[in-house]
Amino acid sequence: MSGGVGNFRRRLERAAELRSYRGAGLSAEEEAAIEAAEEKERQKRKKVDDAARVEYLIRDAMAQGKFDNLKYSGKPIPGLGEAYDPDWWVKGLIQREHISGLGPKAILLRTEDAELDARLDAQFTEKQVRDILADFNARVIDARRQLQGGPPVVTKTRDVEAEVSHWHERRAAKAKTAPAPPDPAPKRSWWQRVWNGTG
Repeated sequence: MSGGVGNFRRRLERAAELRSYRGAGLSAEEEAAIEAAEEKERQKRKKVDDAARVEYLIRDAMAQGKFDNLKYSGKPIPGLGEAYDPDWWVKGLIQREHISGLGPKAILLRTEDAELDARLDAQFTEKQVRDILADFNARVIDARRQLQGGPPVVTKTRDVEAEVSHWHERRAAKAKTAPAPPDPAPKRSWWQRVWNGTG
């Protein structure tokens, strides 16, 4: 195969050399001979097997180092062997670009449900917690009523009173484990400050 690749490369170089002579004061006969040689070369290229051409291009790219440092070099290709998903590219884009807020309501609600406790723990008042839970429950009920296709909504609504109770328990536990504030530095009397020159 390497001999065929070398011959193919030599023919390409010869064709490029012939093309460079065109218009350099050649007679009509010489130009016709060059044109015939180029046409002959094109016909030969058409006869070259596609597999051989691909093999040549791959070997040439490897020799130039174009396959060095590829993203999945030495690693399995993700998603290979899984069932075909027609929305694979959308899901990949969302994952790569960390896009949030897009997608079917069922999936968005599942994601929000998984992160809801942490969101509630970040709130300062019980009213804020109740408002968030009321909004979440309303969106879950609204998503169940929609008949636009997509995955089914399996996210359950949250019991507001139970969640508020859990929120209070988590806050109390967090307050117990929180470190005590550091002791303030002892105040110096006015004569110590004057004596040391610190005003």
